[in-house]
Amino acid sequence: MNITPDIARAPFVAETVHKRDIFSETISGHLDGVPDFPVVLRKLDGVPLYARALSAWLARREIRGLRAVEGIKGCPVLIRADATGLLRSFTRGTPLQLAQPGNAAWYRDARRLLREMRRAGVAHNDIAKPQNWLMTPDGRAAVIDFQLATVHAPGSKILRLRAREDLRHLLKQKRAYAPGLLTPAERTMLTRKSLPSRIWMATGKRAYNFVTRRLMDWSDGEGTEDRIERDGPALRARLLAHDRITDVALCTYALPAKGVGLYAFVETDLPETEVASHAAPKPELIQSVTRLPRDAAGRVRMDALTLVATNRLDELAALQTAEPGLRDALAPIIAHRLNLTDRVLR
Repeated sequence: MNITPDIARAPFVAETVHKRDIFSETISGHLDGVPDFPVVLRKLDGVPLYARALSAWLARREIRGLRAVEGIKGCPVLIRADATGLLRSFTRGTPLQLAQPGNAAWYRDARRLLREMRRAGVAHNDIAKPQNWLMTPDGRAAVIDFQLATVHAPGSKILRLRAREDLRHLLKQKRAYAPGLLTPAERTMLTRKSLPSRIWMATGKRAYNFVTRRLMDWSDGEGTEDRIERDGPALRARLLAHDRITDVALCTYALPAKGVGLYAFVETDLPETEVASHAAPKPELIQSVTRLPRDAAGRVRMDALTLVATNRLDELAALQTAEPGLRDALAPIIAHRLNLTDRVLR
């Protein structure tokens, strides 16, 4: 869509909260009068006083990075930046940890995207996280979250070093989801971290982890992964010890206040109240389901359950249209979903 000045000034209509942490709140929605153009607001006006300086620094980096990658297919478009926050186009797609692409075409397109970013002088610096990569509905690669992006003179040494690390992190995703596609040269590159990366891992990364994970109780996995890693194993073991519970799927979602909630989908014929009496540590939400949605190989469809947990009904409707076989398993889960608080309309 051609973003005219009138469109860029249109009020933002909030729909779904995707993420909350101390640095921002990420909300998807649309512009008033333009319902067919989805956008995302990184909301900054509610940041705690103690985090505002760092939040503003991250916002400046994101603004500069988004302006530099404008026109590159697979990168978001910055619409405006004001006292409320940063408004950008919404990229439709499935996060990499859910999409798990096994085809060579996606990785070729991802390399194309990194090459074009490098030509624009941009290093993303945060694509070790699979959630910052997307597989779009047409099977192409896209990247989001430019808070740590840096812009350099094209051809500069620092850009070459950082672009190399971006590529190495892409290869780590390839090793995780399509190891059979790695070439010998790519396997060699994975073993050779750049000097700045080695220094960061030995010094700055340790300080970063201490501040964010110990002092702020926040992780670099979108502020969500620690809940599943910390509470998930014990919770699953406790629930699966019951002979009437056959499976457990855990997802995260944004709480109405700052923080992340744990949503447990429990495959059982027991009511939620009885399941809750056996759950430890306690998740915020427990939903009993007769049957978890699964793919042809019997794997639980975590992509679909994540959409339920985060109340992303539009995307669930599109998923069921694209895969009618999911409808029977998803319909009762959607009808009795428990997270109705991530819709923010104000």
